[in-house]
Amino acid sequence: MEDKIKEAKQAAKGMQSRNMKRIVQLVFQHYGIHMVFVFIGIIVSAIANVRGTAFMQTLIDKYITPMIGRSSLDFGPLAKAMTQIVIVYLIGAGCSYMYQRIMVNVGQGTMRLVRENLFSHMEKLPIKYFDTHSHGDIMSVYTNDTDTLRQFIGQAFPQIINSAMMIASMFVTMCILSIPLTIIAMVLVAVMLFTSKKITDSSGKHFIRQQQSLGKLNGYIEEMMSGQKVIKVFNHEEESIEGFQKLNEELRDSAYQANAFANILMPVVAQLGNMNYVICAIIGAVIAINGKFGVTLGTLVAFLTLVKGFNQPFAQISQQINAIAMAAAGADRIYEVMDSVPELDEGYVTLVNADVDEFGNITEMDERTEQWAWKDIDPKTNQPVYTLMEGNVVLDDVTFGYTDKKWYCMTSISLPKRDKRLRLLVQLVQERRPLPI
Repeated sequence: MEDKIKEAKQAAKGMQSRNMKRIVQLVFQHYGIHMVFVFIGIIVSAIANVRGTAFMQTLIDKYITPMIGRSSLDFGPLAKAMTQIVIVYLIGAGCSYMYQRIMVNVGQGTMRLVRENLFSHMEKLPIKYFDTHSHGDIMSVYTNDTDTLRQFIGQAFPQIINSAMMIASMFVTMCILSIPLTIIAMVLVAVMLFTSKKITDSSGKHFIRQQQSLGKLNGYIEEMMSGQKVIKVFNHEEESIEGFQKLNEELRDSAYQANAFANILMPVVAQLGNMNYVICAIIGAVIAINGKFGVTLGTLVAFLTLVKGFNQPFAQISQQINAIAMAAAGADRIYEVMDSVPELDEGYVTLVNADVDEFGNITEMDERTEQWAWKDIDPKTNQPVYTLMEGNVVLDDVTFGYTDKKWYCMTSISLPKRDKRLRLLVQLVQERRPLPI
């Protein structure tokens, strides 16, 4: 039993990963050029940030330390270096604005594509799908679930890429400054990642429950509001309130569990980052005082600045855990609709006047024969195939639209083969019987 539960959980995680991958593929398929500029902006912004941080070593070792004890000070080289760093920061800020502005358009455009694909596919679904899903739950897919994807694409996705670039560039710079201190820092980073994974796994399953409960609650409210007259007539108020309270409590519990784990993630990561900073500062100070491994005061200051900044991307990613988990749950519900099997269109059949000979052969007639047959086309032979229909069909004294004309008989009608309800309606219209509408 436990093995089956584990397999089900693994299958659910795999489905979430595939659906999120499909969302990302949709983004790159329609906004590939935009994403190229986004990546360029993120890379330049990350390099500019790291370059400014690493400048602390140059500032202390090459400019501030040599000035100590001098009677005459020349600030010209320092001013030139500071000007260069200001230009680097301005370029980084411009690139950061560029990619964030582009991602706003990408996020809104992707939501438009998702809604259009949803609507076009939903029009092809069979009637039984709408009979087994409440209207409020379906509308929740268009509103709540697509909005979670907007938050993921517009905010969480670029933030994750930016954080990954920051981590990579800072790691390379830290290795250049001091490999021993980098090893110490990476040990605590491993602890940070392990803790984050445990908390994320605990919150992710509750975010899925939250989106499902939200859809159920929306569906229930829509049904109760549209059926208020029936509820009042049959004195069903108490039962409807009890049903609402039950679904509302399920939503509250799932939202509480999801946010309880997600909201403690950032404080935990921040505290582990502070521990990393303090340990590196103590060990680095001892190494710098003893002159080991070529660690100078400027190297230590620059390295500690990088350590503090190295923890920031992990904190930023932890802030986006909520958006990522909710987007995964929303993507599951969206693609559950998109992957529903559409109704098969088998073409059209025509109701025609027919004549049956003594051998049972059916012949189509132009005049009224009081007998009807379904006329279909065989796809293999491309020849008409007739199926006799029992009874006669007459539309007697029926007004169509706002005209004054009366239709007293029907000689031929063409209906979709897939629309069985229309076929059943015609079969029920027997001789001189009113339409059952």
